[in-house]
Amino acid sequence: MSLLRQHPAARELFLRHAKRDGRSIAVLRAVDYGDSCVVETEVYPPQGNPVQPGPYTFADAHQATAFVTEAVESLMYLGCDVYAE
Repeated sequence: MSLLRQHPAARELFLRHAKRDGRSIAVLRAVDYGDSCVVETEVYPPQGNPVQPGPYTFADAHQATAFVTEAVESLMYLGCDVYAE
């Protein structure tokens, strides 16, 4: 369950969805809580159920954005199309 639903004062900063060959690979969501920023992830392995590593907590939105930017660049390098949602 998304931490965003558990904390109504939280604000979603952005959501990125990575796909390859039309199949979901990963979803990354950054949520700002004011005193910290959390990146939630959901990864879709080729077989099996999705896994949710993390969440990853950062001091501010700048650090969380840098983390997601690196992840997105890596996914693109691996041939994924990444969409903002």
